Amino acid sequence: MYDGFTPLHRGGSGPPLLLIHGFTDTWRTWELVLERLECSFEVLAPTLPGHAGAPGAAGLDAETLVGHLEALLDDAGWSTAHVAGNSLGGWLALQLAARSRAETVVALAPGGGWAPGDDAFAQTLAPYFRSMREQVTAAAPHIDALVESPEGRRLATAQVTCHFEHIPAELIAHQLRGVVGCDGGDELIVAALADGWELDAASIACPVRVVWGAEDRILPWPTAARRFREEWLPHADWVLLDGVGHLPQLDVPLETAELIAGFASR
Repeated sequence: MYDGFTPLHRGGSGPPLLLIHGFTDTWRTWELVLERLECSFEVLAPTLPGHAGAPGAAGLDAETLVGHLEALLDDAGWSTAHVAGNSLGGWLALQLAARSRAETVVALAPGGGWAPGDDAFAQTLAPYFRSMREQVTAAAPHIDALVESPEGRRLATAQVTCHFEHIPAELIAHQLRGVVGCDGGDELIVAALADGWELDAASIACPVRVVWGAEDRILPWPTAARRFREEWLPHADWVLLDGVGHLPQLDVPLETAELIAGFASR
């Protein structure tokens, strides 16, 4: 039985940097950017409640997740930190900023930015993620064999990255098993569908950079970014990455690390 999940990673030295992964992921989504970031920052990368390797939590919704992250900051002795997050993690990073817990935010394809009345996100949350988890769970006994070949690794990463050749097979296998181990997935989907997805953008005083992959299949550009661009964060530093999918930290790790480190070091 695979037991390679841990609740968090902490390493490096320098100003504090919090890294927040996306839905069904684990902290190891940041593995390919850690070496660069830990040269300049003390990095804390937790796995969110409800996800593989995380401690249990009473109730799973955005408020619970933000509260969990604030408690981690408190436990680390950090009143504020530079924060980077992907997808759900990007949304949570912005919520932390609205609570004055962020020095800077780099949000990689953050969730929550679709236009009011656009129900495309509901199709992503429920049918896609539930179907994807069912398929990966059915394939779980064959994951190691799947990632042995380039064809298998391409199949396993096609929905989230454009470039996969540099991603270690073991990391791809871990991420697939993380999908299977995301026991809070259904509860989080129900909460997300009921959530109003509102952002108190007026309370965000720190610098914000938003990064989006032009080939994002999960939160497609530009429709999934509409409220961020037109209403909440029109004056943010916007970066569009050509030929990049939903997980820039895996897709183009060197560029992503520089986008985070360079912005936080301004």
